[in-house]
Formats: sequence, structure tokens, C-alpha cells
Amino acid sequence: MATALSSHHAVYVGSFDPLTLGHVDIIRRGAAIFDRITVGIGINPDKHPLFTPDERLSLAQAVLAPLKNVEIKCFEGLTVEFVRQCGARVLLRGVRTLSDIETEFTMTLANRALDPEIDTLFLMASERFTHVSSTLIKQIAQLAAGSAKGKLNEFVPPEVIEPLLRKYKRADPAAV
Repeated sequence: MATALSSHHAVYVGSFDPLTLGHVDIIRRGAAIFDRITVGIGINPDKHPLFTPDERLSLAQAVLAPLKNVEIKCFEGLTVEFVRQCGARVLLRGVRTLSDIETEFTMTLANRALDPEIDTLFLMASERFTHVSSTLIKQIAQLAAGSAKGKLNEFVPPEVIEPLLRKYKRADPAAV
């Protein structure tokens, strides 16, 4: 017997390598709309993330702990299968730019073909986060020195800064 999917429960997936303030903004806004949000940390064996799945899970749990209707899980495989396993009916996606919209549109059509019961809801990124990406943050952490490293707090939650800098062995307590 098939389990009914809940439209009051949304799933927000990504690599979250690292978790950014843009991600947190989408999660907070989603948590205000839905009764439950599951944050799915995708594990892709073909990619080489900066943080391990356990590290990403731990960081996300620390950052998102105040949001009582948010849970965080790691997953492998197809996103729509993960959404279904969570018992959700809604896939929450954040979009920043027109190129994001084009990419997400294509992915939504594929997901709909894979599982027509899963709907996708798009939230536009808040203006102050439209330029923020995990790739940009990694470049700043790896290449910046001095006060530029101190600006990471404009891109990532405070809990992420020191672990991020440690990955590049560029930690400078005075700058964070």
C-alpha cells in the first residue's frame, strides 16, 4: 500500500559544501511556509567535496538547531526518491539568477517525469544573497588574506567560518 505524501512537508536538497547564508535564508523562509522541512545533504560519489558528509551534517545541525520544524539527513541517489522516502510531496528550490531558473526548469521537468506526484516550489533568493555560491565562498577562504577572510561572515553562518578556514589551513582568529 502506497504511503500518502504530505504537501505540508517540503524537502530542500543540495551539497551544502559549505552551507551558506543563502541556503539558510531559503530554509528559514521554507520553514515559515511548511509544517516540516527536511534538508537533504546529497552525497555524490563522483564529486570531491571540501567537507565530508558527516561534517556537512554536523555543521547544518549546529546552524539550523533553532528551527524546530527542520530536520537534516544525508542521502544518495535520486532526489525525487529521497523526497518520497521522507514522505514529502514538495521539493523546495532556491533560485538566484536567470541561469539558475533555466537549470532548475530542466531539472524540474526531469523530476516530474520520474515522479509526477512530487511538485517543485521555487523561492527567489533574497537580494543580498543572489551572488553567494559555495564555489565563491571556497575561493575566498582559499585565496583571501587578512581582513578579506573576516568578511566570510557576510556569506556563511559563524559556525562554518573556522571549519572552512581550517580546510585551507588559513585560520586567523583575529580575522574571523
